[in-house]
Formats: sequence, structure tokens, C-alpha cells
Amino acid sequence: MIIFLFGCLCFILTCSPHDPNKETVSMTTIELPEPERSGEISIEESLQQRRSVREYASTPLSLAEIGQLAWSAQGITDPARGFRTAPSAGATFPMELYFLISGTEDVADGVYRYRPGNHVLEQVIDGDRRQDLQSVALHQESITASPIVLVITGVLSRIEPRYRDRAMRYMYMEAGHVAQNTYLQSVPLNIGTVVIGAFSDDGVSDVLQLDDGEYPLYIMPIGKLR
Repeated sequence: MIIFLFGCLCFILTCSPHDPNKETVSMTTIELPEPERSGEISIEESLQQRRSVREYASTPLSLAEIGQLAWSAQGITDPARGFRTAPSAGATFPMELYFLISGTEDVADGVYRYRPGNHVLEQVIDGDRRQDLQSVALHQESITASPIVLVITGVLSRIEPRYRDRAMRYMYMEAGHVAQNTYLQSVPLNIGTVVIGAFSDDGVSDVLQLDDGEYPLYIMPIGKLR
């Protein structure tokens, strides 16, 4: 009986919808280093230097750099209320971040979802999927030229009950906040990125195996400056 109840509990935890404010660490996770919260480059300097970059050095990113970018995009800044680095309409937090990682030391190639509550990466797909993503994004070369690709998605069901007809546009706005945070954080890390909006929605959803109601919004190749 104890074994049966334990099995049922595991099934429920595995299949329950993801609650952005109550996250659990799965069996396949990578703990990210604690993010830096101060630096030598001012926000004004980051704004001045921010550019779109489509060519990258072959140097892989470190786990600390990936974690810093993830935190800048969706990191928790107020644990008591769950507030994040990017503003969210009504604190509904519809954004999800997926990192396509290749060549990072001690990290298997694959697709990883960022879990802000625990500041961890959770592997959701095994293997390098950059080529697959490039094929559904007009074959843009920056996707396979970069060691890391960030895909920003939005889960409409988190925001729609509250904002109804305006929910989708608020979700688009929030994706812009997340992308700009990523741009600005990339400057002090000597990292380049670019936002890509030209892709097949269904194609990206298939590559990332997204659930129904989760929409791909941005693709951001990321790599060290040449």
C-alpha cells in the first residue's frame, strides 16, 4: 500500500501543470551559480553599447554566464512575492525560457528550461537541436553559429483569465522586456545576441515539444563576441 501511494504521488507531481510560483526540482536539473547583482559596467554604458550581433566566437559559454543571462531575463528579485527582473502584467508570469546548449563544459548538449524559483536548468530534450531550430527559422545562420540559443515562449493560460482580450498583447510586451534585459546583460559579459522573430510557430513548437497553448515569441542566438 505504501509503495502504491508513493507511486501515485510521483505521478501527480510529474503530471501537474507547472506553477511558476511553486516550483520543484526534477531529477534532471543543473544548479546554476548564484548570479551577480552588481558589476563594473553601468546601465548607461550597457544602453550605449547594446547592439544586435549575428557572428560569434567559437568559445563556449560557461554555466555561470548562462545562469547570469537566465537570471537577467526571468530571475527572482523578490522571493516573498515572486517578482522578477522583467515586469509582468498583474504578476502573472507567462514567460518560459528554453536554452539550446551545445559545447558547454560539464553540461550535456540539449534543450533546457529555466526554473526561476530554484535558479536551475531542467533538461527537457536530449541532444543538439540548433540545426532543427534553424530549419524552421528561415535557415538563419546565426542560430547554428552560436553555442547557445535562447527561445522565449509564453503560456497564454496564465494571463488570459485576468486580461481576456488584451492578454496576448501583454504577453508580447513582456517578451520584449525579457529580450531587452538579455541584451543589456550581455554587454558586461562580452556576449553578443540578436532577436529573431522570423520563424514558423508550429515548427518551433515541434522542435521544443511545446504544450498546446504555449507560444514561441523570440529566438535569441547567444555567443561570445569575436
